[in-house]
Amino acid sequence: MRRLVYYVGTTLDGYVAGPGGEFDFFGQGEGADLAEYQAWTASHYPETVPTAFRGLLGIDAPNQRFDTVVMGLATYRVGLPATPSPYSHLAQHVVSRTLPEAPHPEVRLSRDPVALVRALKAEPGLDVWLCGGGTLAGALTGEIDELVLKTYPVLAGAGIPVVAGGFSPTAFRVLEREQFANGVVVSRLERA
Repeated sequence: MRRLVYYVGTTLDGYVAGPGGEFDFFGQGEGADLAEYQAWTASHYPETVPTAFRGLLGIDAPNQRFDTVVMGLATYRVGLPATPSPYSHLAQHVVSRTLPEAPHPEVRLSRDPVALVRALKAEPGLDVWLCGGGTLAGALTGEIDELVLKTYPVLAGAGIPVVAGGFSPTAFRVLEREQFANGVVVSRLERA
């Protein structure tokens, strides 16, 4: 059975973006430090690199971990207007209650995130990437099987939390943790 994996960048204090949706304060380093981190991403999670940047980073690997991405409307809009199909190498789903129709022929629109994820999990294929944001993750907490948290060495103080929603303690156990020279720590956890 496919798994829902929430692969996301976060600050030390648990925010995926600032109050206005900004994320440019997530420093990724430079030079060799940045190259090491990009090489890790390209080898472990190449599907998470938007289609427009895959060639620039030399990523031509087939999908290894994910063949489907689920994102909220705010996350989807980050790439607009540059491309209305940010992950054309994946089956793309946008969850929105306000969008009147699918924004692009390659992007499917869903209004019910739980029903969508349950249907996707029942299909054959690779795992499903929950791209963001925090409100969508809050709605899907009961469906998240694995977390891959890329923790950046920065405090935001306020913003969009990793998971926005009601109080619902959910235990996860650490499977692996890796630290990079640029200060990013990647933790992979699964539901306990």
